Amino acid sequence: MLEIFALPFQKEEKDLVEFTICFLKKGDQILLLNRDFPEWMGAWNGVGGKIEKNETPLAGALREIKEETGIALQDITYKGKITWTDGTINFGCMYAFIAALPESYSYVTPIKVAEGILDWKDLSWIFHPQNVGIADLKYYLPKMLEETNNYEYIFTYKESKLIDVTTTPLAQTIIV
Repeated sequence: MLEIFALPFQKEEKDLVEFTICFLKKGDQILLLNRDFPEWMGAWNGVGGKIEKNETPLAGALREIKEETGIALQDITYKGKITWTDGTINFGCMYAFIAALPESYSYVTPIKVAEGILDWKDLSWIFHPQNVGIADLKYYLPKMLEETNNYEYIFTYKESKLIDVTTTPLAQTIIV
């Protein structure tokens, strides 16, 4: 059974909004952001944001990581795309990345930043079935962490409620 969440935004397909999301992984922990602002205000999620005009998804992800965490990375891995639709119109998409940090990497949390609160969260906490404080990560993050293939995760909404999530393999030659 799918949980009910509001559609992140309503846009015409010509106004498709593109975002990035990145999960910084250190051992069995992910650096998550509890957002102070919509969308996903009050929920733990990866770091990321809107892709700027003439910016690639990779450049956008690296910029957002630096802006939101202060961490300057050069090596992150593309893991797929999340698309929001009503079955007819695509409202936007989000390019997902994972950055593997060494377990010795020092980044003390919790820390208050402009976007909210950053904190390292154990994978067992993130994926606990009774954890209701997480964004829709359970639909795609496990596969992104476990598999080498990339997928498009299509979130279908009806009347602003999530009704379906489908997963489709992506060609492995996609350049972001």
